[in-house]
Amino acid sequence: MTSHANQLRPSPISATVDFDADGVQHGFLKLPISTDESAWGAVMIPVTVVKNGEGPTALLTGGNHGDEYEGITSLLKLSSMLKAEEVTGRVIIVPCMNTPAVMAGKRTSPMDKGNLNRSFPGDPNGSVTPQIADYFTRVLVPMSDVVLDLHSGGRTLDILPFGASHILDDKNQQQAALEGAKAFGAPYAMVMFELDAEKLFDTACERQGKVFVATELGGGGTSTPQSIAIAERGVRNFLIHYGLIKGEVEMPEGGQMYLDMPDASCYVQSQHSGVLELLVALGDEVKKGQTIAYVYDMTRSGTSPVAYTAERDGILMARRAPSLINMGDTLAVIADVVERLEA
Repeated sequence: MTSHANQLRPSPISATVDFDADGVQHGFLKLPISTDESAWGAVMIPVTVVKNGEGPTALLTGGNHGDEYEGITSLLKLSSMLKAEEVTGRVIIVPCMNTPAVMAGKRTSPMDKGNLNRSFPGDPNGSVTPQIADYFTRVLVPMSDVVLDLHSGGRTLDILPFGASHILDDKNQQQAALEGAKAFGAPYAMVMFELDAEKLFDTACERQGKVFVATELGGGGTSTPQSIAIAERGVRNFLIHYGLIKGEVEMPEGGQMYLDMPDASCYVQSQHSGVLELLVALGDEVKKGQTIAYVYDMTRSGTSPVAYTAERDGILMARRAPSLINMGDTLAVIADVVERLEA
């Protein structure tokens, strides 16, 4: 715990489960609220705890953004299936971190417009979203050894399925997370560059010395049988890799491709509003200077589109899902293909 954390009042969130008790428990993280519809109400965040004796603790989270369904679905399924006798240690499952956003099917919370993954480390005196972030930062993360946060592209992005880690000052911590990202067993594994990591859940975990693995597993505001299968296999692989359950890690047929995002030039962002035409598909190779997209002005006909080019060689690992695009929107992300990933 940091000195800053010690200066804060206790979290207003209370748990209906006992994190130290053996067995399987299903309950809620209860955050008191007062609204026009419920004067003495609560945000009820579902939580499952599966504990069996001594061992590591894994925190599994989905629904950090409410329109990313692979994590939500796979963890809801796991919460009803995982048995205590299968586990060595403790597995904490939170399928819908930002429950208000999940219920609304939106990236951000309808209660305060909060983006949970831009709200860490949080604030117990803030609105609903920073209060949720604060509880994870000061209660759940400290009791965990390894953290898996399941993301996909939501309504506005479509992304190749990958497990990811980040460059860290502590190279042992970085290597442990990198091995977990690989062992997740998605078709791709990546060292990911974030445009602004300061307020991410990732950073809140990593600053506490935790082994943190993130994913992106599709997008478009939906899921597919293939993306759910990757998520379910990946969660199980994660638990096997870190010693929570027994079994063999299952890698994808055809092997795994390694990707690296070294800097912000991987992101191609639009400087125009209009309709987007992408000329390359997810997974396609691109060359520096290649035209990868056009943006057409919809306010008049007979005008030429604006061309967007790749600033680097690599493959298209993410793209904007809706065809309508505005200034500032990311239209494509290009990652380097590398032979190995090492800390």
